Amino acid sequence: MSNVWKEGLSINKPRWIILLLDMMIVVVAFLTSYVLIFKHRGGIEIEAMQQQGLLVSAIYLVWFCLLGTFKGVVHKTGIRELQRIVMAIVLAYFSTVLICRILEWSQPAFLTTIFPFSDTQLLFHALIAGFGMTFSRVLYRALYHELMWGNKDNRIPVILFGAGNMGNTTFYFIHTTSRNKYRIVAIVDDNPHRIGNRIQGFKIHDINELNKAFVQRHGNAAELIVAIDNRAPERLNKIFKLAEPIPLIVKIIPDTARLMAGEVATRQIRSLRIEDLLGRKAIDLDNPAIGAEMKGQVVLVTGGAGSIGGELVRQLAHTDLKQLIVVDQAESSLYDIQQELSSSANFERCLFMVGNVRDALFMDTLFQIYRPTYVFHAAAYKHVPLMEANPYESILTNVWGSYNVALLADKYNVSKFVMVSTDKAVNPTNVMGATKRVAEIAISTVNINSRTNFIVTRFGNVLGSNGSVIPLFEKQMLKGGPLTITDLNITRYFMTIPEACQLVQEAAVMGKGGEIFVFDMGEPVKIMDLAKQMIRLKGYNYPEDIDIKIVGLRPGEKIFEELLANGENTEKTYHEKIMIAKVNTPDLALQRTRIEQLCELAKTADPNGDKMKLVQLVKDIVPEFRSQNSIFTSLDQ
Repeated sequence: MSNVWKEGLSINKPRWIILLLDMMIVVVAFLTSYVLIFKHRGGIEIEAMQQQGLLVSAIYLVWFCLLGTFKGVVHKTGIRELQRIVMAIVLAYFSTVLICRILEWSQPAFLTTIFPFSDTQLLFHALIAGFGMTFSRVLYRALYHELMWGNKDNRIPVILFGAGNMGNTTFYFIHTTSRNKYRIVAIVDDNPHRIGNRIQGFKIHDINELNKAFVQRHGNAAELIVAIDNRAPERLNKIFKLAEPIPLIVKIIPDTARLMAGEVATRQIRSLRIEDLLGRKAIDLDNPAIGAEMKGQVVLVTGGAGSIGGELVRQLAHTDLKQLIVVDQAESSLYDIQQELSSSANFERCLFMVGNVRDALFMDTLFQIYRPTYVFHAAAYKHVPLMEANPYESILTNVWGSYNVALLADKYNVSKFVMVSTDKAVNPTNVMGATKRVAEIAISTVNINSRTNFIVTRFGNVLGSNGSVIPLFEKQMLKGGPLTITDLNITRYFMTIPEACQLVQEAAVMGKGGEIFVFDMGEPVKIMDLAKQMIRLKGYNYPEDIDIKIVGLRPGEKIFEELLANGENTEKTYHEKIMIAKVNTPDLALQRTRIEQLCELAKTADPNGDKMKLVQLVKDIVPEFRSQNSIFTSLDQ
């Protein structure tokens, strides 16, 4: 029987049927109001009731047709449809009163039996008809949703966080979306002014009440859906920490604008991500000066297929550049980003070249032919343990590659050269960080006598970049764990890839040459906490489902990263998240000589036999470089 009802309700009824049902409600409402009024006024005149009923029904029919009250999909009836019904009823009522007054005044002979009219009865009729039409639609919609998916036993019981406009919209969205897989069992909020009020019959509870007992009392909810527009990381962190021990899976719904625009389906309610819990507000840059400065320019991005370079290419590809040249030695990765951007409107302006920044002839030819006006240098080796084992490669790419591109930028009068550096260049304890610091110094030595503005940007770990901790943890979880961290107390600064690339472009605009820009990355994140959060975000429990194993520091690895070296301080810029590091680099002429000696040695050195000699030269250039947990610690003695 239930299936028969479902089949009947699921079919969109022809409009004439809806109109017919509405007219039946109008007729029944008229008969009811007539009987209730005239039985107290000397009796009911059947003939008068029939004629008045026909006249009133005809007037209502005209207004229903004019306003299209029957054209809406009944099981999706909303405020606008109900407003249209109310408008039709009001207009029909006043039209009926006016026509009745005209007829009473003119007294046509063929309608002598229609009088008298009762204003009270006509008003009573309008109220009954309006209530009947509204109630029938609301009842139909409720039956539709209840029979179509209201009794699904497999729906996920969820607690909704957010009782503001976003929460109210989400509540309606979840309850009126077909194929709905969620069932709201409770609503919570952190705004004290909303606590105790109700939404759709649900009492709004304080988020601090959230515990295992609360969940058991409210349908054993399995998930917590966050429906708020203010997604400050500290707020999301508090919600996550309350839900974690229960445990509840925390999910988040897209923003109100997309929700209201109808662009969201319940399948797009996504899990909370690590970047949502950075512990600081996301850095949001919307500087029109970036697009204005890049307009009509030829831009070169080295390392354009890497994590930072690739996102930089994606963002620049959508600006009004004259040409975007993307260089990387990784053929497969370069092909991937080429295919990704193939549908872009500016794809014809993009040139993808397989090449190495260490190749002086190749890079010189590229500069000579295309004459870039902006260079974003993101090509580098970045993995600490690998570079500790292969200092030859690290020096050739990170030092000589950077120096080579910088010299060419100077030679061909590039307007601005921006190099992507790292916090590991500060008081380095490993070859990778030390070679990046040498590259920073090399850029400074070229800048002092150049018309090109050389700029360095320095930031910490980038969430989701190739080889970073997040993808590593995800791979380890796919294998069932354990997650491996090197030290219980190890911390890192984090930012997202889009944040990093926006900040690099912002630094390019504000840079005048010679600056090392550092970014406000908030407080450092403890990797142990990060690992636990990732386990919970994936729906697992620590340590029951997935454990965490301490494996010890790797060669050259620090426990704490720094953004500034000892003795360095910062100078503010017009952007609160960007500062200029005041770096002391004495005797740049001597440093340039040492860097050129290092580069010449690297080009002819034995990669294995000359390891110690190469690293010793790096230490001469960067005296604060102290190796840690490495074979090169002997050089520090």
